[in-house]
Amino acid sequence: MAKWDNLNICVQATASIDLGCLGSSSRKHCSVHSEEQAEQRVDELSCRIYTALRDGGLETEPLLELASLLEEWDMSTPATQELLERPAAQLTTADLTRLGESLLRDSNFEPTFALEPRLWATLEHALEVVERDVRARGITGTLRLISHDWGNGSQAWVKFQGGYHGNGILPIVGSDPQTALRVVADAALITWTTATTR
Repeated sequence: MAKWDNLNICVQATASIDLGCLGSSSRKHCSVHSEEQAEQRVDELSCRIYTALRDGGLETEPLLELASLLEEWDMSTPATQELLERPAAQLTTADLTRLGESLLRDSNFEPTFALEPRLWATLEHALEVVERDVRARGITGTLRLISHDWGNGSQAWVKFQGGYHGNGILPIVGSDPQTALRVVADAALITWTTATTR
């Protein structure tokens, strides 16, 4: 398995959120959070919430802060409104779980390989299946699953004979074994075809 020690485990795509300060009068508190600061804080809070939902110990504070940030940048949702309007003391554990899941969904959060290593493990298992099929067809050479330090290790590629080609594989692909097998097989085919036709 790739080593993730040097990766920023809390970098996630929030592509659908316009966190930039575009000068519109409808944007609130632009001076409080720059685009970069807001994106970084959304990432950090999303990671904290995801980890707490997975491991237990979810608290109100990160939910309220993330809800405030999303509202600040005109990303008002039922979850943000409920968190900011209801007294925190009235929120039960079930409420926190429901609202935390909603906030992550609203911000298009997806865990990285570093934050959720099982996603990488699923892709590795899929590659083992693909490699067995490749060997059965008499094809030699080693297939490897790789990532890079650049891009925060946010995608994986299938490497063959020193090269890799095609689009990277997103971590979320590892959430479903069948999808992982299909995507890894396609990536291996592209890489192998390119390597053998050069």
